[in-house]
Amino acid sequence: MQATVARVAAAGESGYRHMGEQVFNITELAQEFDVTTRAIRFYEDQGLLEPARAGQRRIYNRRDRVRLMLILRGKRIGLSLQEIRELFALYDAAHDDAPQLQEFIRILARKEQQLLEQMEDIKVVLTEIGQLRAQCEKTLGKRSNGHNRAKEL
Repeated sequence: MQATVARVAAAGESGYRHMGEQVFNITELAQEFDVTTRAIRFYEDQGLLEPARAGQRRIYNRRDRVRLMLILRGKRIGLSLQEIRELFALYDAAHDDAPQLQEFIRILARKEQQLLEQMEDIKVVLTEIGQLRAQCEKTLGKRSNGHNRAKEL
């Protein structure tokens, strides 16, 4: 793949296929997933992506692309980068995906419980906000009625 990586980088090619494998540059992935190149480099710094290098250029393969998609999906459902890293480690180490799936189920159940608790907290806060707003409107209504009476006299 090194020769391919060098060729892709030197030619500035994108979406290049070599031996059936498509490779991507950082700009392509950023555009495809609507993230910044800085975010992708951050995920790389965190050990979640491992692109090949051709000089200063990063060359991402299909595996990197799928991992980026999974990182973004994980973040969207509230997973931490540590949880995503642990899932990747399980996947990389396992010959059987059952441990990964069991861990994912455990993480999802915990996130679901957190979100349900947050939803209850939000309902309570919204009720309190509604009550406070009603009190403020009632107070303003009394003031403007009193102000209007004073004008009438």
